[in-house]
Amino acid sequence: MELWQLGNTSVRSAMRIRDGLIAYSTSTIQGNIRKGNGDIAFRRLLGECGVVSLGADSTYSVGRKWRSAMGKLGFIYPEVKSGMGFVQADLGQLDMITPAGWNLIRAETVAAMQECYLRAMVTPLFSVGDGQTFSPLCWTLALLLELERRGENAFVNFIEMALIVQTTTPADGLTETVDRILVLRGRRNASDRKKAFDRSEYDFAAEAAGKAASTFRDYADMNMRYLKATGMVQSKGKGITLIPEKHTLAVELAKALLSDRPLQELYCSLCNGTLLPTDNAAIAHLVLADLLKQIQQYGIVYSVHGKLLDTPAHINQVRYEIEELIAKRKEEVYATKQASQWQEISAYMDLIASRKERRQISEEEEIRIPKAEAPAYLEWSLWRAFLAMDTLKNKPYEVRRFKIDQDFMPVSTAPGNGPDLIAEFEECVVVIEVTLSESSRQEAMEGEPVRRHVANLMLQYDKPVYGLFIANRIDSNTAETFRMGVWYTKEDKRLDLCIVPFSLMQFNTYFKTVFLAGTVSPQSLISLMSECSENRQVLDAPTWKSRIDAKIQDWCENR
Repeated sequence: MELWQLGNTSVRSAMRIRDGLIAYSTSTIQGNIRKGNGDIAFRRLLGECGVVSLGADSTYSVGRKWRSAMGKLGFIYPEVKSGMGFVQADLGQLDMITPAGWNLIRAETVAAMQECYLRAMVTPLFSVGDGQTFSPLCWTLALLLELERRGENAFVNFIEMALIVQTTTPADGLTETVDRILVLRGRRNASDRKKAFDRSEYDFAAEAAGKAASTFRDYADMNMRYLKATGMVQSKGKGITLIPEKHTLAVELAKALLSDRPLQELYCSLCNGTLLPTDNAAIAHLVLADLLKQIQQYGIVYSVHGKLLDTPAHINQVRYEIEELIAKRKEEVYATKQASQWQEISAYMDLIASRKERRQISEEEEIRIPKAEAPAYLEWSLWRAFLAMDTLKNKPYEVRRFKIDQDFMPVSTAPGNGPDLIAEFEECVVVIEVTLSESSRQEAMEGEPVRRHVANLMLQYDKPVYGLFIANRIDSNTAETFRMGVWYTKEDKRLDLCIVPFSLMQFNTYFKTVFLAGTVSPQSLISLMSECSENRQVLDAPTWKSRIDAKIQDWCENR
């Protein structure tokens, strides 16, 4: 029993490969990331650029694993090994960035990034023997569609993914594989002790395959991340489900599950960006027509009148516009649910404050934050916290400046030259800036930008603007900069700023208190921040920090 592997376990979020690729594209080590010094140099580059957190790694495996993942996806030219039927020169210079890789680097939107992953993962490069190959993505889509055809939801749960989906190929038969999924699902649904049932199933599969039970779980987690990076599927509980807007495209992708094309042709296609069904005008029109029907379900009015629909590129541009409108509507619905999920939001903040990677929040649910992604999750947690206040005047996608995927999970941190979050309420604006930096470098990195961002927004709005700075630990030099709270414009106009530094734990204490007391409102936060700002000019920074802590504790105890 072999398990197909789309990427590598070191790449916790598949979309972050782009970060590594961008770092690589601007480095001086292109083409020199193998063996000894190359492994060391690539690992160091990924660490210096904040793509990975560098821990103890005496074998420098991080660089090799990232290189392997980028090569498998065709973003750099992979190694052509003996017996493949062609040589390296037929493909491209080893480890150099491919046309597909440059497309990913230039992609600015999540949809554009997902299309790069989709083109990579529809390429049928996994062997089933007898010279035939398949795409695990297309195989997964075929299974989901067959489940749907049988009256089931187009969904597979985690254990079905781990023990059946990722261990099978089209050679095993579509109907036969779906039969196995439904048998496992039925047995599990009938079980009163699902944890014990799952453990027994993993142990049985591990013994039969001669593998560790954890291997099935680890590969399933990793493979689902890569499948979701294509934008074709999204999370449903611990499993994955087909995205409704991608249904017609999924049908087209699932039509041909086995390929007998030569390997050289497939690898060249991978590195240049494999063609999609929507690159054909007739199919692009078909997908667009289906999307125009689906958009009505979201109450969105859209007309193609006056739109150019003469080429696949023009048709797909209209499709992207519609998909963006649907994504925004879904995000608005997501925002309305955050108040009911405040405990989970608080748990994420607790996890970041504890500097740990995982936490069990219920018998069935565990939350995890990979170290390298903690900065993105910090911004995301604060975004959700302000959405939970439920009285925002601006839209949820206007509050955040970082990108999210189809599961509303963070893809990256907010770009520079602007605040991390901007929460506009009826009577005021709160500028939220966050960092995981804790040393004296905190002031050097955050002091000037945070003041500038707050000052710029003060000039844009005709209502009060407050700055909220959040870090695990507030350095006194940072607190001193915000305590003085002054900014001069180019015209030497003095602006008095109100920027209050909270530790993440302090903010979470406030957050939990207002939800438990049923007093959630932006006014309560502004009131607390105003109390913390009182008489700050006559205090030194350490004293002001102590005063803020005392104010928060007193405020929460009296609610």
